[in-house]
Amino acid sequence: MSKRKILVTSALPYANGPIHLGHVLEAVQTDIWVRFQKMRGEHCIYVCADDAHGTAIMLRAENEGISPEQLIDKVKADHKSAYDGFLIDFDNFHSTHSEENRHLSATVYKALRANNRIAVRNITQLYDPEKGLFLADRFVKGSCPKCKADDQYGDNCEVCGATYSPNDLINPRSTLSGATPVQRESEHYFFKLPEFTDMLKAWTRSGTLQEQVANKLSEWLDAGLQEWDISRDAPYFGFEIPDTTGKYFYVWLDAPIGYMASFLNFCDRTGTSFADYWAPDSSAELYHFIGKDIINFHALFWPAMLTDAGYRTPTAVFAHGFMTVNGKKMSKSRGTFINGHTYLRHLHPEYLRYFLASRLGNGVEDLDLNLEEFVNKVNSDLVGKLVNIASRCAGFITRGFDGVLGAQLAAPELVTECQAAGDEIAQAYEQREYQRAIRQIMMLADRANQSIAEQAPWTLAKQNPQDPQVQAICTTGINLFRLLMTYLKPVLPAMAIKAEKFMNVPALRWSCASEILLSHKINHFEALMTRVEQASVDAMLAEAAADVEKNSQKSAAEPSTPVIESPLAMEPVINEIDYSDFAKVDLRVALIVEAAYVEGADKLLQLTLDLGADAQGQPVRRNVFSGIRSAYQPEELKGRLTVMVANLKPRKMKFGMSEGMVLAAGPGGKDIWLLSPDQGAKPGMRII
Repeated sequence: MSKRKILVTSALPYANGPIHLGHVLEAVQTDIWVRFQKMRGEHCIYVCADDAHGTAIMLRAENEGISPEQLIDKVKADHKSAYDGFLIDFDNFHSTHSEENRHLSATVYKALRANNRIAVRNITQLYDPEKGLFLADRFVKGSCPKCKADDQYGDNCEVCGATYSPNDLINPRSTLSGATPVQRESEHYFFKLPEFTDMLKAWTRSGTLQEQVANKLSEWLDAGLQEWDISRDAPYFGFEIPDTTGKYFYVWLDAPIGYMASFLNFCDRTGTSFADYWAPDSSAELYHFIGKDIINFHALFWPAMLTDAGYRTPTAVFAHGFMTVNGKKMSKSRGTFINGHTYLRHLHPEYLRYFLASRLGNGVEDLDLNLEEFVNKVNSDLVGKLVNIASRCAGFITRGFDGVLGAQLAAPELVTECQAAGDEIAQAYEQREYQRAIRQIMMLADRANQSIAEQAPWTLAKQNPQDPQVQAICTTGINLFRLLMTYLKPVLPAMAIKAEKFMNVPALRWSCASEILLSHKINHFEALMTRVEQASVDAMLAEAAADVEKNSQKSAAEPSTPVIESPLAMEPVINEIDYSDFAKVDLRVALIVEAAYVEGADKLLQLTLDLGADAQGQPVRRNVFSGIRSAYQPEELKGRLTVMVANLKPRKMKFGMSEGMVLAAGPGGKDIWLLSPDQGAKPGMRII
């Protein structure tokens, strides 16, 4: 059977700050999948790189008194060190500021230009006359044009929630210099993304994306795509656009091309064929692991560019959720924004790898690092169950039988059961359902411990340390431990190496599950994993809090993450609000009096909602576009009740004005639920 050819990437960390546990979540998820494929004998290559361009990089380097090149080299070394600490086994880790990426970015752009996919036109932006550069929205502050709140960014108000153009701010100022920005016109280059709408509608529904992600993208596609601004003006740290002067590729154009560039660097080092993986007719598999906040770049802009430039598109894009700590968004003020090196100074990397695996599924739900659960889970599963099997059996084999396993098993049926579970565990890994794999493995560990406890070799050994039954029981235990370590090796690679040394066996492969160790000499047992100490967790949190204090004076010109200049990015985590803010939301019961299909929209239905009568007794009706077409036909909705946000500002869509938002529950698809008319609610009834 021929090997699969697989190329895997994870999102590129931005070269403007350290690796934090959110980055680690993604890298561990990817690394487990890659290690599993390699254990199965597949030809799997894992590449990544630092995302090294943009205004933020330029400004931080200027602030530190070094060149951007010096900054990104320093950060790259720090990033790679952190990833190494968490046992992330890249086949190639590169940088987007490379000759490979310069060449490929120019190649892709020229192909798009030759196909008439690039538009050129003038736009007006705010310009900092003191710094001498155009200002991204997040580098402008002023008073909100709607509620007049002070100190608001140039794209949205954190007080009233209004969105606007930075040109609309009252008394705007540059966060870089404090100067009053001026409006200045500049020529920009745009990728004609709307021309790929039909192609993207088909591609996003072809099985390449999780259903939740495809549903979200469908909303954006139905609402109408906009041309994508791919240029930035000098000064800017990046690649100059071919045949221009002072115009640079926007960081998000060359960042995904950085996947190709890192792989090209790998190919040059190893003699691998680049075309075998990136040609339009490639039979290789290509997978991207990313966070859900950057899905628009990877599932709209990226496949459209690849298709038009003559390359293949990804086999699948796997989006994951965000990490919270103790149920809260990672917060510097709470000391729960934990950097990778901070964790590694206090705790073993495999503690976190295991805990993440025990919680990770293949959806986009957020994952909570509850530190109490973290301590209990690792100590219970890894020390109390897994290592316990080996430690309690090894001593009897060493003392009574000179370290030699028996010629037979005491419970062959249990070993057979554990071997038979391998296919289902492999399927869980393949589908990125790591929590399911861990659950099955730990159920087998429970069965192994129970079996050993029932046979009580320690009781038999007291009477006769060389009792053949003791040898058979412990031989069974060591074989069960070997099977469990085989299944856990993608998650616990360092522990697996220790276990291989103890069992005196070659590197464990997935096929080892079919083998049994009999009449085999093992080595002296040494501790494979120690317990997590709460004191170490507390020390980690104390250092994280100290890091915040140390960096509290950091300039606002040095954001720790790249500015994503796109209205399409998913909101990563909902910010907490006071109850007084929540109470401003006017939720009302509404009666659906009319429902109709929306021409040109696959997901939307147009609803006419009855909210009862106003103070003068006049009927109040609202027109709303709602993405519930997958669950309901129009004729099913008339006479049904729903809940709507009644005081939401009307939004102009390409299909008309939407005057509110309908609320529904359910996982999506056909399972979207509204209220039935017989539940006692009346149109206009206020919920809060």
